[in-house]
Amino acid sequence: MPWRHSLPVELNHTIVHSRDNRESARFFTEIVGLDITAEWGPFVAVALGNGVTLDFATVPEDTITPQHYAFLVSEEEFDAAYARITERGIEHYADPHKKHPGTINRNDGGKGVYFMDPVGHAMELLTVPYGGWPTA
Repeated sequence: MPWRHSLPVELNHTIVHSRDNRESARFFTEIVGLDITAEWGPFVAVALGNGVTLDFATVPEDTITPQHYAFLVSEEEFDAAYARITERGIEHYADPHKKHPGTINRNDGGKGVYFMDPVGHAMELLTVPYGGWPTA
């Protein structure tokens, strides 16, 4: 009989490869308005609102494969983060293919934006999940 856990599966943490774990964690926290929550061993951790942590790790630059990280945020958090993106002159796009630079999208009744972190990870902020909010 296969082992079964009584709780649903939940993402606990993911490791984000970076040239400099502190630089990447600081960049992320400054844009989204969070704090670095812990440092241990090779990791600089940032806790998200749902209990998941991003554990930034310094690795050799030639081993970094760009990833995509999407974050669901409130309208207020989005507006504040977008203001920081534009104030800093960070390139950003309405789409993942970078065909609509310098703007946001308004998919599914919300807002969304894509920007790159210091090593080229595609970061996405969105206020409504793709497909919209589930109906009751």
